[in-house]
Amino acid sequence: MDFQFFMPAQVLGGYAAVEHNAEIFSRLGKTCMLVTSGTAAHKSGALQDVTDALTAQGVTHVHFSEVKPNPTAESCHRAGQLARDYGVEYIVGIGGGSALDAAKAIAVYAANKTLTAEGIYDGGYMFEPLPTVLIGTTAGTGSEVTGVSVLTRENGRKQSVSGRDFYARYALADPKYTYSVPYPVTVSTALDAFAHAAEGWFSNRFDDMARLFGEKAIPVLWKYLKAFYDSAESPRPEQRDELYYASLYAGMELNICGAGFPHGMGYALTEDFALPHGRACTAFLPAYVARGMEFQDARARDFFSMLHTNFPEFERIILSLTDLSGISMTEEQIEAYCARWQNLKNFKNSPGGYDTVKARELLRKLFLK
Repeated sequence: MDFQFFMPAQVLGGYAAVEHNAEIFSRLGKTCMLVTSGTAAHKSGALQDVTDALTAQGVTHVHFSEVKPNPTAESCHRAGQLARDYGVEYIVGIGGGSALDAAKAIAVYAANKTLTAEGIYDGGYMFEPLPTVLIGTTAGTGSEVTGVSVLTRENGRKQSVSGRDFYARYALADPKYTYSVPYPVTVSTALDAFAHAAEGWFSNRFDDMARLFGEKAIPVLWKYLKAFYDSAESPRPEQRDELYYASLYAGMELNICGAGFPHGMGYALTEDFALPHGRACTAFLPAYVARGMEFQDARARDFFSMLHTNFPEFERIILSLTDLSGISMTEEQIEAYCARWQNLKNFKNSPGGYDTVKARELLRKLFLK
């Protein structure tokens, strides 16, 4: 059996995970920074639970709540400076992927005074990041358990940074924090989690350990995506529990396999067409799975067996939930994207390999009007 798995984050899960594990906050230090975005941390109840736990443990905090969707490296750099000014000893990220990814980056900037905003991409920092505690409020990104942070660079393009330094020290995984997520966000984040799992399943780095996580994630995520397609009803609390844990399994699979071309190409749809990240990734997922069918026949059979469906129905459901109706591109735009993707690492990690010739064909098929 061939496999590899590295995940230093300690995952403490279940209802009231924050309350039951409150001692970790004082264990990490006496001062921390809370990192949130929008209103999700407050509406979910997670922010109140954390502040109560900090108070009970005698930990003071400063709150950075300026994280926007698709957080910028510049804003995280600024928050890192604030963390140093307050002498914080660790970072607590609460929210969806944007807040959690930002928290990971802020931990790097806070520990490295001379690091520029763009310098995080060069790996040129000298000191280990501050410890992080991550608390998710959506069932999608799996950022709680991954060593990846996706930031928007000064040129407006999204790009990931990753490695051992970007894992949390602790992930407090309480599914009840996802109960307040609006239906459209629930769908988009479920699509993101499914993309993680499906891209991993056909990845060139797929192994036996990845299979275990994929088999836990893929059937559950698909069950609810199909339910969204059939009835457009928000899931009940116990169903959100299933979705949340499946998103973590998908994140663990992503740790092993990395992402394929749907994620790499999907960033452009978020940047230029404001398509939510999950939908931006699944825009290209049917094409990715089709290549899996061509180059990974046995895995493809297992994939559709888990889904209890076939490729035409899979494509119909994914593209319906993704909804690309408002997106069109010119030949000039398509050529600009292909020029940008000349050395896209996600291409090499896709079944059969991938290149800009194939990317151009796919963009024309989907978006050229």
